Amino acid sequence: MRVLLIKMSSMGDVFHTFPALSDALAANPNLKVDWVVEKAFAEIPSWHPAVDKVYPIELRKWRKSLFSSQTRAEIKAFFEQVNQTHYDLVLDAQGLYKSVWVARRIKAPVCGLDFKSAREPLASLFYQYKCRVVKDQHAILRLRQLFAKGLGYKLADNAPIAYDLNTADWQRPEILPWQAENYLVFLHGTTWETKYWPEAYWIELLKKTQQAGYKVLLPWGNDEERERALRLQAAVSASEKTQQAGSEDASQVVWVPERMLSLNEMARALKQASAVVSVDTGLSHVAAALEVPMAVLYRVTDPKLIGADGSKVTRLVSPLAPGYIKQFKDAAEAQDSLQNLSPEAVWQALHNNLIVKE
Repeated sequence: MRVLLIKMSSMGDVFHTFPALSDALAANPNLKVDWVVEKAFAEIPSWHPAVDKVYPIELRKWRKSLFSSQTRAEIKAFFEQVNQTHYDLVLDAQGLYKSVWVARRIKAPVCGLDFKSAREPLASLFYQYKCRVVKDQHAILRLRQLFAKGLGYKLADNAPIAYDLNTADWQRPEILPWQAENYLVFLHGTTWETKYWPEAYWIELLKKTQQAGYKVLLPWGNDEERERALRLQAAVSASEKTQQAGSEDASQVVWVPERMLSLNEMARALKQASAVVSVDTGLSHVAAALEVPMAVLYRVTDPKLIGADGSKVTRLVSPLAPGYIKQFKDAAEAQDSLQNLSPEAVWQALHNNLIVKE
């Protein structure tokens, strides 16, 4: 059976799909899945053994110039390429108008969420096969149920999450300064200011990890994140332990890359890490899918429906997380949002649950 999967974005959504693919492949070992995904994420789907072809789509770019002759030519060429392959089914795993726009241009029957299940209910009117999936569930479970119903197999109750990515032969990226030592990755960058973890907290945690003998990678994705990473590095480099290290370059204890790592480099760096600490950000889903021990900090967002999930994920959640607060009303609310998220709590999660004890 060959299926075309429509799941274009975002990064978290793409990684949420892998457990459903693992279920489907276990139920049907002959299954082949081709995947339409936004070009920015095109290297990700092939990490799963069920995926054969990947079709990078530039829908975001096309929507900005939909009526230009160049865009129309690109759209025509894209669908001509996809339709060269015969598909038994198109599975729209997004349930959005934009995903329906893509699915309807494929010469195969389309399956997706029904009217009560889809995020944009009218999208369901264009499906030949409709699946009822309860909304108030984590996105990973919703996708697993959609795949099971759409592809005709039974999903066991409380079946464990398995990402099953092809990562056994991944090596540490050569850019890393350590090729043999244990290291951690701290994902400090995110979108909303209210989701940040205070720099003073990061510094305290870095000092704890340094005292335990771990190196730390502080990656960055823009200039603001790079400046923050350098400030954290400088603060820890000035600590007494680092100064006493003598022969060891302080910048190698807490390392900030000179350039932004590619997604491939970042994924491999995460895979080889002893553990990860992350705020609520897209890369936390990457680490979860790579089954790296990880503590994720949810300050103002609720992980119940879309949080990073997996067998090695520990969530630390503030009591204000369900509020999705984009701006604190005062300093007291900002402080309340840090309950359960102290450096000591994070260190305990790392030491007790994630890192192999010394």
